[in-house]
Amino acid sequence: MKAIVTVIGKDKPGIIAKVSTCLAENNVNIEDISQTIMQGNFTMIMQCGFENASLSLKEIKAKLVEIGEQIGVSIHVQHEDIFNAMHKI
Repeated sequence: MKAIVTVIGKDKPGIIAKVSTCLAENNVNIEDISQTIMQGNFTMIMQCGFENASLSLKEIKAKLVEIGEQIGVSIHVQHEDIFNAMHKI
């Protein structure tokens, strides 16, 4: 199963490190990543493979949301099918 992880917030050191560490610790593979800084705002979208994840998508999502709250960014996790359906023209 694949999911899309989005991170948005004020740029600061350590955002990528904290998010990617959480994913790695739970055996989630980052398959594709795009990140940029727009006028001081950090944005990142990752396509992740959850096939070998040690926790459920729901549990990992909760961990990422908690990390986002700690570092002051918004983190969302969506199953790839839902993400694609929402962004289809």
